[in-house]
Amino acid sequence: MRNVGTVARGIRTPIIKENDDLASIVVESLMEASKSEPFSFRDRDIVAITEAVVGISEGNYVTVGQIAEDVKRKFPEGEVGLVFPILSRNRFSMILKGIARGMKKITMLLSFPADEVGNGILDEDKLEASPYHLGDTLTEADYEREFGDFIHPFTGINMVHFYRDLIHGENCEVEFVFSNQPKTILNYTNHVINCDIHTRFHTKKMLESLGAHVYGLYEIMNESIDGSGFNPTYGLLGSNKSTEERLKLFPKSGDKLVVEIQNKLRELTGKEIEVMVYGDGAFKDPVGHIWELADPVVSPAYTKGLEGTPNEIKLKYVSDNKFADLRGEELKEAIKEEIREKSSNLKGNMLSQGTTPRRITDLVGSLCDLTSGSGDKGTPVVFIQGYFDNLAND
Repeated sequence: MRNVGTVARGIRTPIIKENDDLASIVVESLMEASKSEPFSFRDRDIVAITEAVVGISEGNYVTVGQIAEDVKRKFPEGEVGLVFPILSRNRFSMILKGIARGMKKITMLLSFPADEVGNGILDEDKLEASPYHLGDTLTEADYEREFGDFIHPFTGINMVHFYRDLIHGENCEVEFVFSNQPKTILNYTNHVINCDIHTRFHTKKMLESLGAHVYGLYEIMNESIDGSGFNPTYGLLGSNKSTEERLKLFPKSGDKLVVEIQNKLRELTGKEIEVMVYGDGAFKDPVGHIWELADPVVSPAYTKGLEGTPNEIKLKYVSDNKFADLRGEELKEAIKEEIREKSSNLKGNMLSQGTTPRRITDLVGSLCDLTSGSGDKGTPVVFIQGYFDNLAND
């Protein structure tokens, strides 16, 4: 009987650069790790690679100038309204720089009191004491009068002021509007880029139904401009700042990569190991109220064994109810049998209450994001064992 359940190991690799053979680096790093701190490979182990090094290795970059050119082609009028961009220097400031470089005027529609991933834009205590409510529309003057002194406690800056200065630095005019209704933008312009991430398809459909000329941010840089990188599915969503003039896009070759790594590991270990690419984890900071998921999906690519959602019974519920009179080994054997005989689909069944009905890739990706961190750990690969174990496997 095994006494250890799920184990996640951060795997150190060489620093990944453009045009590196990432599949070989991942596999070689795993094999070396298995020797230095011995572990055995098993069927249904999981290897996960952060999207950052996938994008880097495939050289999927765009410049600010290329973004400007794409936006000019799609909005030749020279003006555009931006709906619900996130308040992030890493995620959006370079995109905004490119849009501003290609436009004469931007109308910026910001949600309040925070963006969709929880980055605050004003003091919520002041909002409660003010004459404004969440259903109202605030002008730039309203914001400055009531909330203009707001400084975010984590970043130490006011993102409205940061974005304003950035746009002006590209010789572009800007007007800020604050509303939680996307259609508010149509009071100012009919030419729109909806920049929201997880409601993007609904927002675009709604604005188009009202007669707007709309592109989603996922449709900007979805084709190459003058030899640039591009992402046909996500465009600029999921991109990160690389330099002051360049962004790394969300990876586009992940499907091929995960299969290549799986095949290499099968040849070396004889085991069927699942492989995925992961970005942001899907979790929320309880203190800063920031939802981590600024990528369009947690995992843009994964092997077939990671499809679907968990189908688990809640051990506490079964123990407290069905087997309330059992203890020790007798209880353990009864629960093992319950697991073996469980329905193939527990949806709606009280046996599964309190379990997490999310996609396996979202759950595993969150574990990976927490394991690898976002700084200097040097572990862009995560190796997970035991994730699919349960008591009945012993």
